[in-house]
Amino acid sequence: MRYGLFVFVGILVAILIVGLASHRAHSDVRILRLAHGLNIQHPVHKTMEWMAQRVKELSGGKLIIEIFPNEQLGNEKECIEALQLGYLAMTKTSSGPLEGFVPRLRIFGIPYLFRDSEHFWQVAKGPIGKELLLAGQEKGLRGLCYYDAGARSFYAKRPINSPEDLKGMKIRVMNSVMAVDMIRAMGGSATPISWGELYTSLDQGVVDAAENNPPSFETSRHYEICKYYSLDEHLRLPDILVISYRVWRSLTPEQQKILQQAVDESVEYGRRLWAEAEAASLAKVESAGVQIIRPDKRAFQESVRPIWQRYLNATEGNDAEIGRLIRQIQQVGAGTDPAKD
Repeated sequence: MRYGLFVFVGILVAILIVGLASHRAHSDVRILRLAHGLNIQHPVHKTMEWMAQRVKELSGGKLIIEIFPNEQLGNEKECIEALQLGYLAMTKTSSGPLEGFVPRLRIFGIPYLFRDSEHFWQVAKGPIGKELLLAGQEKGLRGLCYYDAGARSFYAKRPINSPEDLKGMKIRVMNSVMAVDMIRAMGGSATPISWGELYTSLDQGVVDAAENNPPSFETSRHYEICKYYSLDEHLRLPDILVISYRVWRSLTPEQQKILQQAVDESVEYGRRLWAEAEAASLAKVESAGVQIIRPDKRAFQESVRPIWQRYLNATEGNDAEIGRLIRQIQQVGAGTDPAKD
């Protein structure tokens, strides 16, 4: 407990050293600091670089986004807390760590919720997606957009063809209750570990496996340790670009308009970049000796049926709200409800 406090204080000190969440380098220039945990080769980092350049162009250099990658200013949870306190302007986080701050975002942790990428984007760009971006404003967090993060699948030191293969395996997950529940339902042992510590944890045998999308698997170099990648595609967790609501309100209407325009444009740029990166990453890890497995997903879907039923059967509280969102999302576009197949 004391160690965690020291770490958090250290992160706040680091943020203060590089400056407050946003400041004016000159009287007419506003700087916003954006921190995240990805490395600079990741397509989402490149997307945010494009977004920052677009903000500069649209504002004539009067609004600047400074990006700090590689957990320089803390992990995802620490950056979210820094946003709430106003010490950091923006962060990119997976929806998983946001669950602890905005319970409704647990909806993205429902395995096999989205039928495919098209279904996800129909939801994200529609009323449900827009509503969820603003669900954290009372907690000091305003979502600006979703970035494509593809589908998450298992990678391990041995083949995973069905949930049976997960039994007895220690599997790294994000700091997310939903992720822990999913792994337990499938028969594995969930172990929350920060992204920056995962390479060493895999290498030293602290965990046997992890799960993520192809570009993250490749750019993290986890394929050097895990030679089996099983494309079960159990989750489509979006990356979410979040701004401190305190900082957002401090921007002028014109600055808000410029920032949102650049962000919206970057989403489409990022989707194109992601598609290219995903194909390239799969090809790269396969050429490096990784065996790509395409399992029958039905057994995985069946194993998480109790998670679906828990929320669909709930009658009150946050669980009932998640159940309501499941039903709404399943009604978007064509297809069937995998909980009832």
